[in-house]
Amino acid sequence: MDVVLNLLFSSPIGLLSLFTILFIIGMAIYLMVWYKRKMNNPEE
Repeated sequence: MDVVLNLLFSSPIGLLSLFTILFIIGMAIYLMVWYKRKMNNPEE
């Protein structure tokens, strides 16, 4: 597990992977909130 975390946080590919994972999770949360807000206000 130490080797995996070391690769994730120290290599450029690991950092790009971490950024991509965090970006996708953030985008999913944003879209969920946006869709729920749109479903609650259908007149807009």
